[in-house]
Amino acid sequence: MAANKSKKKMMTMRTRRSLEGVMFISPWIIGAALFFIFPLVISIRLSFSNLVSVAGFQMEFIGIDNYKYLIQTSTTYVPNFLAEVKDTVINTPITLVFSLIIAMLINKDIKGRGFFRTAFFLPVLLGTGYVMQQLLENGMSNVVSIPDSILMAIGPTFSSIVSEFLIRITEVLWKSGVQIILFLAGLQGISGSLYEASRVDGATEWENFWKITLPLISPIILLNFIYTMIDSFTDSANQIISDIEHCFENGALARGAAMGWLYFAFTFIVCLLALFIMSRLTFNQGER
Repeated sequence: MAANKSKKKMMTMRTRRSLEGVMFISPWIIGAALFFIFPLVISIRLSFSNLVSVAGFQMEFIGIDNYKYLIQTSTTYVPNFLAEVKDTVINTPITLVFSLIIAMLINKDIKGRGFFRTAFFLPVLLGTGYVMQQLLENGMSNVVSIPDSILMAIGPTFSSIVSEFLIRITEVLWKSGVQIILFLAGLQGISGSLYEASRVDGATEWENFWKITLPLISPIILLNFIYTMIDSFTDSANQIISDIEHCFENGALARGAAMGWLYFAFTFIVCLLALFIMSRLTFNQGER
C-alpha cells in the first residue's frame, strides 16, 4: 500500500511538472500555431511543385523532381552538405569538451571568477550583431594567421593543418558561451556534500569527476549536445543555409524549399537519433 501511494504521489508530481512545462512553452505553441504552421504547409507544397506564378502563389505539382535535381544533378548541394556534416561531427565533441573544461575551471573558487564568466559569454552577445557575424564569417582566416617566416619553415602542408586547427579552435571558443553557462549551472547544482563524503572515503579528484560530476551533469551534456548540433546546422556561416537564401533571393523558390526541407529532415533525424542514444546514458536523479 505504501509503495502504491508513493508511486501515485510521484506520478502526481511528474504530471504537475509536465503541466508547468507546457504552461511555460504555451506562448511559443500559440505563436507557432498562428504564424508558422501555414507557411510551413505552403513551403512543403512548394518543394513538390513548380511555381507557375508568384501572383497568388500558383503551383504545379511535379512530385520529387526538385529533390532529384539536388541529389542527382546539382554539383554543389551534396558536396556542401557533406562538408557541413563533417564540420558538425568535428566541432560538436570539441565544443562540448572545451566548454566542460572551462566551466569546471571557472566554477572553482578563484579570483576574478566573474570576469572570466563574462569574458567567455561575451562572444555570444557580440556574435548576435550583423557586423560581428560578417567579421566572423569573412575575417576568421585573416584574424587567425601564421607569419610568413614560420610558413616557409614548416612547409605548406603542415602550415595548412596548423591554420585549420587554429581557425577551428577560434570558432569553438567563439561559440561555446551558452554551453559554458549551462555546464556551469549544472555543476553548481551538485551538492558539495557528495564531494566531501567521497573525499572522506579517499576518492581522488579524477574519481570524483567520473563517479559524481559526469553522471550528475549528463542531462546537461545531452542538452548541450543537441543545442550544439542544431546551432552548427543552422549557423549563418553554413554554406547550405547560404545556398537556400541564394535560391530565394534569385526567385528559385521551389528549389530553395526542397533544399531546406531535405536539410531539415536530415537534421531532425540526426537529433532524434542522438536524443534516443544519449538519453539511455543519461543519469536521472528522480528515477534512480
